[in-house]
Amino acid sequence: MIKTVHTQKYEALIDWLISVRKDRGLTVRDFGILIDEPFQFVSKVETGQRRLNVYEFVQYCEALKIDPYDGIMILTK
Repeated sequence: MIKTVHTQKYEALIDWLISVRKDRGLTVRDFGILIDEPFQFVSKVETGQRRLNVYEFVQYCEALKIDPYDGIMILTK
């Protein structure tokens, strides 16, 4: 089992989340406020310093109003 965030598939997943956040016109600070987390949390996730667990991933997707299944598809391609 791979335990790192530095894989192509995980990076593609995070790139997708960043792209959606930006498409929604949200800064890292705006999104942190939206999910009730410090902006540093968002920054660490987006720069690969912190991995999202499954529950956090679903909450992230819900805040962005996207289907978590679409993200799972990125990981399984």
